[in-house]
Amino acid sequence: MQLSSNPFEWLGSALGTVLRVIIDSLVWLFDMFSNASSAFINGFASALGVNSNLFSILAVILGLFLIYVGVRAFLRKRIFAGVIWVLLGLWLLSALIR
Repeated sequence: MQLSSNPFEWLGSALGTVLRVIIDSLVWLFDMFSNASSAFINGFASALGVNSNLFSILAVILGLFLIYVGVRAFLRKRIFAGVIWVLLGLWLLSALIR
């Protein structure tokens, strides 16, 4: 960095350097989160034996939600509805697994 006789040029340079460090840190942080979430989704999908695309992950979430609704129905003593919801959830999950 060159020394300048103008203090405003020095102030602008210092402020630009600080902003550059902050922006580079945020880019590094978001890149780290992106890589971590991608690795999590790939590991999750490979453990279940499904593809790691968005549709498959949403279908897994829907299947788990159907099982959750079925368990809630069992807890409310609605046996027939619980059986239907759990079977739908299990059917969906079994259709996804390779």
